[in-house]
Amino acid sequence: MKIERSYIYIKEARFHAYHGVLPQEQEVGQDFMVSVRCGYDIQSAVNHDMVEVTLDYGALYKLIAHEMAVPSQLMEHVAGRIANAVFKNFPQVTTLDLDIMKVNPPIGADCAGAGVEVHLINDKTK
Repeated sequence: MKIERSYIYIKEARFHAYHGVLPQEQEVGQDFMVSVRCGYDIQSAVNHDMVEVTLDYGALYKLIAHEMAVPSQLMEHVAGRIANAVFKNFPQVTTLDLDIMKVNPPIGADCAGAGVEVHLINDKTK
């Protein structure tokens, strides 16, 4: 069997964080949803039933939680920090799809949320 593509993902992890430009966003905070999909070769985990040969999504979650706890004005900046941390701590990750959504954005619109989505390639693996 040849695996064409493989990923580890975390979908819609909820965080209360203090990101935003408005003073109320920085003081009161708000809810965010973060989804991440890391491309990497899972062949070793398919062949060997050991956590040591896979990308531990528990550790991935802790890394995201750490970066979400650092206040920023821009979600783009938060996304950049998360991406840099993922590529640094998990060098086996070749691609990263990251979505950060502010659940109730202060824009006066009836919407599910507003956010930033990035699709990145780890240039150290290509």
